[in-house]
Amino acid sequence: MSLKCGIVGLPNVGKSTLFNCISSGKAQSANFPFCTIEPNLGSTAVPDRRLDTLSEICKPQRTIPATVDIVDIAGLVKGASRGEGLGNQFLANIRECDAILHVLRCFDDGNVVHVDGSVDPVRDKEIVETELQIKDLETVESRLAKVEKAGKAGDKEAKKLAELLTRYRDALQQGKSCRSVALINEEEERLAHDLFLLTNKPVLYVCNVDDASAAGGNAYVDAVRAAVKDENAGILVIAAKTEAEIAEIEEFEDRQLFLSEMGLEESGVVRLIQGAYDLLGLQTFFTAGADECRAWTIRKGDKAPKAAGVIHTDFEKGFIRAEVIKYEDFVQYKTEAAVRAAGKMGIEGKDYVVCDGDIMHFLFNV
Repeated sequence: MSLKCGIVGLPNVGKSTLFNCISSGKAQSANFPFCTIEPNLGSTAVPDRRLDTLSEICKPQRTIPATVDIVDIAGLVKGASRGEGLGNQFLANIRECDAILHVLRCFDDGNVVHVDGSVDPVRDKEIVETELQIKDLETVESRLAKVEKAGKAGDKEAKKLAELLTRYRDALQQGKSCRSVALINEEEERLAHDLFLLTNKPVLYVCNVDDASAAGGNAYVDAVRAAVKDENAGILVIAAKTEAEIAEIEEFEDRQLFLSEMGLEESGVVRLIQGAYDLLGLQTFFTAGADECRAWTIRKGDKAPKAAGVIHTDFEKGFIRAEVIKYEDFVQYKTEAAVRAAGKMGIEGKDYVVCDGDIMHFLFNV
């Protein structure tokens, strides 16, 4: 499953610095607006200590983690929905992403230029959100005019879509994002997904702070928390500049010592990637053996055939059953044979809902 997160925010708030922390790409980072023009693309492994443990036990020829694609999108300015700044190009790049990492500047530094002349993360958030809402309102009103006619002519699906679009329009006109609209059933979830609305995407607000605020936050972070408390969104505090320095440290022990001195147990990058996973309702299952230990990404609630299809579509089409070992049992017994002998291996059918951390082997026939 391909996962793409877009890093967005006003110009010069630390987006490219954050991108360089968490991705294998290297974006230009400089103290002037619109340093990033074309979107920078990179990818990063999803940190998972369980995969490391499985690799230590199995000693495979290769270990393959799950990955996340990261897109560093050009900075937004007021009026982007009307084409200001990089306007429509910026908005099109967001539309292609599964989730939004919205970076907010939450630190004072007279040497770092702010596009609006002062530090106010709540104002910055509202500027970006308003531009996205304006663009979505244009999309919704245009689509609504078309489907209302079809609905009145007897098209049942068009009628249902018109009802959903009307609720979206009402929310947007009130200055609310589309994700604030509750969806009634799976059919509405499908219709909503196919609209690709900007403000319907899950959001993780990333508060970029100075070193002193990395562990506990600051007044700017408190203001952001208060502003987003009623939103269906996550919030993460990270010192992007320092995280970039940590990312350059090769030795694990040295990185941990650096983090400990800052009062942190793990890096902000790890917390950010895990936060993006939670935001999208994703989880991991594993395949493990002498050839390969690998992490696979699925959605929470997916059943065994769906998980099999992530490996290969033939696995899902010809699914017979799945052999399932719980991660804790594999760590205890060390081998598949020992797990089986202890009666800890489950034989599951098509209705089995995969759990986070399951180690699975699929039997299929095509």
